[in-house]
Amino acid sequence: MLQDSKDKRTYDAIVIGSGASGGWAAKELCEKGMKTLVLERGRMVKHIEDYPTASKAPWEFEFRGVIPIEKRSGIGAANWGREETLHWKLAEDEQPIIEEKPFRWFRGYHVGGKSLLWARGSQRWSDFDFEGPARDGFAVDWPIRYKDLEPWFNHVETFVGFAGNRDGLPELPDSIVMPGFELSCIEKYYSDQLKEKYGNRHLIQGRCAHLTDPQEIHKQQGRNKCQNQAMCNRGCVYGGYFSSNASTLPWAEKTGNLTIRPDSVVESIIYDEAKGRATGVRIIDRETGEAMEFYSKIVFVNASTIASNAILLNSKSSRFPNGIGNDNELMGKFLACHNYRGKGNAQFEGFLDKINDGRNPGHAYVPRFRNVFKQDTDFLRGYSIGMSGGRSMGSDTKGLIGDQLRDNLLNQRPNDTWNMSAWMQGETIPIETNHVRLSTDQKDKYGIPKIILSVEWTENDDKMTADFLQQQTEMFEKLGFKNINVEDTKSPPGSDIHEMGGVRMGKDPATSLLNEWNQLHHCKNVFVTDGACMTSTSTQNPTLMFMTLTARAANYAMDELKRQNL
Repeated sequence: MLQDSKDKRTYDAIVIGSGASGGWAAKELCEKGMKTLVLERGRMVKHIEDYPTASKAPWEFEFRGVIPIEKRSGIGAANWGREETLHWKLAEDEQPIIEEKPFRWFRGYHVGGKSLLWARGSQRWSDFDFEGPARDGFAVDWPIRYKDLEPWFNHVETFVGFAGNRDGLPELPDSIVMPGFELSCIEKYYSDQLKEKYGNRHLIQGRCAHLTDPQEIHKQQGRNKCQNQAMCNRGCVYGGYFSSNASTLPWAEKTGNLTIRPDSVVESIIYDEAKGRATGVRIIDRETGEAMEFYSKIVFVNASTIASNAILLNSKSSRFPNGIGNDNELMGKFLACHNYRGKGNAQFEGFLDKINDGRNPGHAYVPRFRNVFKQDTDFLRGYSIGMSGGRSMGSDTKGLIGDQLRDNLLNQRPNDTWNMSAWMQGETIPIETNHVRLSTDQKDKYGIPKIILSVEWTENDDKMTADFLQQQTEMFEKLGFKNINVEDTKSPPGSDIHEMGGVRMGKDPATSLLNEWNQLHHCKNVFVTDGACMTSTSTQNPTLMFMTLTARAANYAMDELKRQNL
């Protein structure tokens, strides 16, 4: 009976996490015939049927989306959000953490993870990004370069579907794209003037994971063209943007090789000392509290950066007393993110005969222009800039009632000026003191050690933010904008939702945890392909990198299994 039970809990592969990278691991493994178990600590979310607020109009909410005070308890006083997305909120007692220094950790604990919540920006890396650590000596050299990922970028982009343009910029390699969303007239003006006045600075349409011209591969997924509703983080019934729920997980399920187990809080990875490899995963059932074990030939860790670090650190054995694969005791260290502190906006007095028509689910984008081809500032690396320009409609409702109020509401007029907003996305330099570790004396309700986060900005981040403030102000001024307001918001690390590192890739087992195939140096059948694997952060939105690294590693893992190397 015991053996029969174990056989029923044994798979070819286990994937921890069901978000963007976990979904890709499941898709690739199942397509190649691997019986795959996906473990998700949160609840089940099924595409379409579990999006309760999708496409709802404001008047369909009791308070037009505002959460009444009596419902705000238990979701964090500083993070009330709105009713449209309240169903994604994490219960306060689900995973309490210890903030040694202020940090905002946003989680997506449900099937699909943050692939249902992401901003969908997707830019490729270039060798200027991969070579950053080698040039300036911070972090360690990446064990891969653009040529290693180019075919896998192609593979992922073809399946996912991205909207954008081919811009021909060496610092931002072109992607496989569908027609992009049109820039507004103010954004086109900014783009033309920026190139004219600076030469090496470009405003382009940011590439985003939306279908504007669905191909056969997307129709086979059951996905349809983006409807420009701009309600994406509620869940999209059309599958117009990429999520695991709309794309990779149902694709994997069609093979008959996928098992998804929600409500499965992963406690640790099981290491067999005699076999010298991982043999499975221990979980706590979130609803029953029962401890269980599942077994497999390979394990993919895709729980999201901080959670992945915590699982690996908690996977202790006689061979690995500091966490599986953590011989050099660097696991959890060199945690990094993106610097979003700089924000700005300004007004433009022209184009008064024009107005926005429709919604753009993406935004404009200025690729990094600092320290790309050479070091030209007193800080390391650089920042990209997200931008959005528009002209809103408004109504005069002051002191009005009756027919006049109704007529004014129905016949809105454009506001006087166009507005342009800007936000920086800066590359932080990974340093050893920025880290995640496990508490030795406090545990959560599942009996798992609490996570301690200790991350702060550095002098390099301060200098980079100051440069953004100066440069963005100058650009607004040179391009003829008025009422300029550019500021350092002082937001803490984590506000970008782009945490990375802690289990970084590298060439040398003495200074890194993973090799060029995302394998733990000292436990070859464990692969880490979410944000935890990142050696440095660059300035691009990272999810495309996570998916690409995952697809590459999953295919390598299957080849190694066939060769009996795992």
